[in-house]
Amino acid sequence: MSNQPNKKFFTRTAHPQTIAGAMGGLMRIFGVRASDADLVARWPEIMGPDISGIAKIAAIKKMRDDRFNITLRPTNPAFTLQLSYMSDEIKNKINKYFGRDAVAKISFRK
Repeated sequence: MSNQPNKKFFTRTAHPQTIAGAMGGLMRIFGVRASDADLVARWPEIMGPDISGIAKIAAIKKMRDDRFNITLRPTNPAFTLQLSYMSDEIKNKINKYFGRDAVAKISFRK
């Protein structure tokens, strides 16, 4: 066993990271999913290329009951209707990611 850090988990970046970015990496290593910032950072990974390619997160509001109201912004306003049909699928993917009923409402902003 060598004293070198495991390259799989630790990578040095050329520029300074924010604390949230560094903590998100550590949380990913340990499998903790605790924040809405982690949802934003891992959006393409969670949603897959079909949804993340046409919608980005515009806002996340945490409610008193610890559930989220998520506002999505389509890359093109024409995708709003398609995304509204996919809202149950989006909700299910986010709930599966957090491991609980985390989404109260999904809305769209043009």
